[in-house]
Formats: sequence, structure tokens, C-alpha cells
Amino acid sequence: MPPLPRSIAHLDMDAFFASVELLRYPQLRGQPVVVGGRRATAAGDTFPRLASYVGRGVITTATYEARAFGVHSGMGLMKAAQLAPDAILLSADFEAYRHYSRLFKAAVRAIAPHVEDRGIDEIYIDLTALNPEASADGARRIALGLQRAVKDATGLSCSLGVAPNKLLAKLCSDLDKPAGITVVTAADLPTRIWPLPAKRINGIGPKAAARLAELGIATIGELAAADPAWLQDHFGERYGVWLHRAAHGDDARPVVTESEPKSLSRETTFERDLHPRHDKAELSERFTRLCQQLADDLARKGYVGKTIGLKLRFDNFHTVTRDQTLAGPIGEAAAIRRAAGECLKRVPLERRIRLLGVRVSGLLPRDAVPADPPRPAQAELFT
Repeated sequence: MPPLPRSIAHLDMDAFFASVELLRYPQLRGQPVVVGGRRATAAGDTFPRLASYVGRGVITTATYEARAFGVHSGMGLMKAAQLAPDAILLSADFEAYRHYSRLFKAAVRAIAPHVEDRGIDEIYIDLTALNPEASADGARRIALGLQRAVKDATGLSCSLGVAPNKLLAKLCSDLDKPAGITVVTAADLPTRIWPLPAKRINGIGPKAAARLAELGIATIGELAAADPAWLQDHFGERYGVWLHRAAHGDDARPVVTESEPKSLSRETTFERDLHPRHDKAELSERFTRLCQQLADDLARKGYVGKTIGLKLRFDNFHTVTRDQTLAGPIGEAAAIRRAAGECLKRVPLERRIRLLGVRVSGLLPRDAVPADPPRPAQAELFT
């Protein structure tokens, strides 16, 4: 594969949420810390331990010391307590995480303005203009400068992968965590990339990885050596072609510096299943809070939306969604609540509720709509 005239970086903050918490509680550095659930964070200098947790919360993130016990993001806190009972449990503070997210992205853009936002803790950066020869030495020098800028702006560390494209850059940013820099060129593919497990490629999920293992393919190199027609026979034409290209480090996607979101949403999983009648007050309060948070998100990003959606997951894990498209866009919390309440009227409430979510789609820039958008009909949730 000939070298490509591009230099693309993927910057990933190290254990981002947990690292922000350690800025608040520096005395916890070096200790196993898990972030997740909904409970008081600390009483004075006393911090709750994971062993004392009771509920259905999941891990948002964990320090590397906690990960050494086998806990990871998305794992249930009760299960994590079996692996690391003495780990410290902190509740999440998303306002703080968004604040530090804005800080680190601004620090990067001051050096390399061609940035694609991929979430609260990761970005792609097109460094081609700063490193026109796409040299490894130039890439490492720029990456070091970006690391220092992020550290100075936030006090936090990050890891970067720099490669000819986004696929390889994202894969490499995880190789030398924390505070690592990994630079890979096309010539490094056989020695640096092919020995890695195939599941390390972003886009190969657990099911695909399991199927590849059943077929005798464990590494990226083995995947690269597989016959493309054989891959298509087993995975379908489109995904089979993609697997072959990905294993050879082939990815022509550009760094997209501006994109319009399709929707915004908020949802919450309850600590216990709530009854639509007996727990009406708590459900209504949680619903109001979700709508307010969603309205705040819309205001901060400068959008309104025409389609309001409701999501419910019941105690048997059955999930239903309902949408309503309005005559005009809205963005205020009360209007979102009324429209979602109309959606709820179309859902039989016969079981306890495990999860509640609200979504706004059909987004439009707030300054491009009339000052007084139509209001949906009045509705009451959980009547």
C-alpha cells in the first residue's frame, strides 16, 4: 500500500470522566476509582466503596488502576463490585465533563483548526497542512505539542494516534495509553497493525469478531490475507468488502469539520422499576428533568426540532418508541414535555418502567425559525 499524502490524528482523552473527578479529588490518584450510578459522592473525606452499591447502574468510566481488576465502561456496577469491591465509587458530573471537553477542543483548534468532533472525549484532527510531507517525525512533534496544549488547558492527559487515515489513527490512539503517542505509516502496517486482534478495528463488533474466530481468523493480518470473495460469502458483499479494505488500512473518509446533528436525546435508567400509577410523582419529576436537560442541550447548541420522540423500556426489557411531528419546531422544555406526553398516550402502561427517554429530531438552527413557533396540545404524563 503506497503512503497517502495525509496525516490524520485521533485524540482520545485518557479515562476522561474519571480524570476530571481526580482533579476534584486529587487524594484519590493512584487508587481504583469507578464513576457511575446516582448517589452521593462523598461525605467529608469518606468515599463510598463499590462493595456497598445496590442498584442497576453501570460504569461510565474507571481509572486505569480499577481497569486492572477487569472492570470497564458499560459493566453493571453490581458485577463490578464482585471484581473490585474496594474500588471507590463516584457519581457522574456531566456538566463538569462538558466544560473540560470544551476546554480541550478549544486548545486543539488553536493549533490545528481542522477538527472533527466525535463526542465528549475524542476528536479527529487533519494535520496534513501542518505536516505536508506526512513524515513520522513531523507527526510526533505536532502530537507532542497537542498533548502539552491539552494538559496546560485542562490539567488532563490524552493519547494520540497519527496515521494516513481515520481508521488507522483511531486504532493507534489506544495502543499506548495513557498519555501515549503512536505514529504509524503505511509501511508499518505488517509489523504494527497486522499482529493485533481483528476486533481492535473500529467497526468489527463482538458478533463479527466471534464469527471471524469461528472461521479461524484472530488477527488483522489473518484477515488481510483472507480471500475477499470468501469474506463476502460469509459476511455479505458490502461488509465483506469493507473487512478486506479495513484490514489493509484502506480508508478514504475525510475529516469532517462541520456537520449538522440529526437529533438530540436524553434518557435515564431508574435504580428501581417504577410503577406508572403508584410512582407517578417520581416519574413525572424525572420526565420534567429530562425535558429540561434536553431543552438546555438544544439552547446551547442553537437548535429547535419538529419531531418529538418518547422511549420506554419496561421491566421485561421490552422497549417501545413513539414519535410526533409537529406543525413547527420547538425547543422549550414545557413544549417538549407536552409533545412527549401526547406520544405517551399511544403506549399501554401495563408494566413497571425501567427506562425513560426523550428525543428531538428534525433539527433546525434556532435563528432560522419564527420567534413564536406553534405549541402542541396540552398533555399530562402518567395520568
